[in-house]
Amino acid sequence: MSKPWVLLSVAASLDGYIDDASAQRLLLSNSADFDRVDQVRAESDAILVGAKTLRADNPRLLVNSAERRAERVAAGKPEYPVKVTVTESGDLDPELRFWHTGGAKLVYTGAAGAARLGDRLAGLAEVIPLGGRLALPALLDDLAARGIHRLMVEGGTGMHTGFLAADLVDEIRLAVAPILVGDPAAPRFVGPARFPGGAQRRLRLAGVEQLGDVAVLNYLVGPGENAVD
Repeated sequence: MSKPWVLLSVAASLDGYIDDASAQRLLLSNSADFDRVDQVRAESDAILVGAKTLRADNPRLLVNSAERRAERVAAGKPEYPVKVTVTESGDLDPELRFWHTGGAKLVYTGAAGAARLGDRLAGLAEVIPLGGRLALPALLDDLAARGIHRLMVEGGTGMHTGFLAADLVDEIRLAVAPILVGDPAAPRFVGPARFPGGAQRRLRLAGVEQLGDVAVLNYLVGPGENAVD
């Protein structure tokens, strides 16, 4: 049983921010890039976001294209990818849109988070405690056992940082928007961490795509992407 292919999907400003610090969500992508993300979702078995992103953005995380959903069903897959969230605290509102749209939902947490959640999400999601503290490798093992082969991670900063720091990422698709945020209070793509290989590790650029004024960079993260020559 191998771990799922883990793809980080993110849109960021030229200076590396994924949002500004205002109460309103900053839209970094354009319509063509939103459609590209919809395609990536349709190709995934599961989509993951952290609980902080759920609370801040209240996303639905759906495949919006009816044609793409029909193609999934024709291929023997569920209409929608499994939706996954991760919480240490267990602070999740059952009224969030995440629970009331799409298909199956999974919540990964630790012992304390599971105790706090109790039966709050009964009938809405399966809550999976992963021991005393939540560990991302154990999360991937559980997803693999459920037949998840491709996992799309859509944020936020904590999730992207955690997967990269644990060396669990296979691919990054980064949409760069022609925007400068410049606010130290705003969230970035990743936070401070000890990333494997440090600044000497170079990822492999596998593709560049222009979608209007957005550039989409596709990087592969693997054992061949190591030190600077």
